[in-house]
Amino acid sequence: MMPIGTILLVVLVIMTFLLSFVTVQQGTIAITTIFGKFSRILRPGLNFKIPFIEKVFKKISVQNRSSELGFQAVTIDQANVNFTAMLLYSVINSDEETIKNVAFKFIDERNFMQALVRSVEGSVRAFVATKKQSEVLILRRDIVEAVKDQLDRTLEEWGYHLIDLQLNDITFDDEVMRSMAKVVASNNLKSAAENEGQALLITRTKAAEAEGNFIKISAQAEKDASQLKGEGIALFRQEVAKGMAGAAKEMEGANLDSSLILFSMWTEAVKNFAQEGKGNVIFLDGSVDGMQKTMKDMMALNQINQTTKNK
Repeated sequence: MMPIGTILLVVLVIMTFLLSFVTVQQGTIAITTIFGKFSRILRPGLNFKIPFIEKVFKKISVQNRSSELGFQAVTIDQANVNFTAMLLYSVINSDEETIKNVAFKFIDERNFMQALVRSVEGSVRAFVATKKQSEVLILRRDIVEAVKDQLDRTLEEWGYHLIDLQLNDITFDDEVMRSMAKVVASNNLKSAAENEGQALLITRTKAAEAEGNFIKISAQAEKDASQLKGEGIALFRQEVAKGMAGAAKEMEGANLDSSLILFSMWTEAVKNFAQEGKGNVIFLDGSVDGMQKTMKDMMALNQINQTTKNK
């Protein structure tokens, strides 16, 4: 049986051997210290370290990290804006100086996250404080770019860099949302009224143009009809005059009184009154004296026409 001293020695050797090696996971870098002072960094895989003297101070992940945060900002016109953001960041690289900054800038991970969140909130609030509430919703990309420009410089000093910042949700207080809804509704009503007015103006303008064109066409048609009617009456009178002149010549050649033509015209006129009348009442003097007076008047009119024509 082995002495106890030998057994203890063997156990000590085994423990020393085991403590001389450390495994670092992929995506992780380990920091070692000797008597509390930085010694070196250990890459992923199996690494040798001095047992009992060299200790692993911290293991740092170089993988991408994400954090979701919510905060509130105030616009220049005193409107409260609620933000929900997603932050994606990581260690800049695996260089020794970078890893040292990550490991020793903050006491622990909780303090780092607190500083990171407050930096994001401060940058967003500083930007929003210069804008009106009506501008915030349309400046989402500008807010992100402004925050990233400021935050990248700060994170670089800590050994990190900002990969992406997304403003997932931007909302206002209920009272502000109600007022904004009223503004949108009133603008929509205003646009609808303007569109309706424009449509009514176009409709009435087109109707007026159509009515004007109708009046113009009707006037032109009436003018053409009157002209044609006048030409027809003139031709009718010419034909009547030619016929009467021919009849008068024939009666003179037969030694007959031309007044018979006037009498025939008179009787034809009376006949036409009776046939074409539409219920109108026409009073004619049918006495002998009346007939004689009518014949005298017609003969006198015919004589005047003859005299005028001879002149």
